[in-house]
Amino acid sequence: MRSTLNKRQIWGIPLLLGLTTAVGLIAALMGDGVLDVVSWIALAIPIATILRHTLRKF
Repeated sequence: MRSTLNKRQIWGIPLLLGLTTAVGLIAALMGDGVLDVVSWIALAIPIATILRHTLRKF
């Protein structure tokens, strides 16, 4: 039995991760201090997501 996925289910998380990465990169370029922390967190989220899904397979 095949389930049908809509576009939001297919593209929702990848778009959110891309947007998070873009926010992190822009924050890193814009300034220091609080923006550095924002960029670290925003750039760590996609990495943590990839690690979580990679390690879940083992």
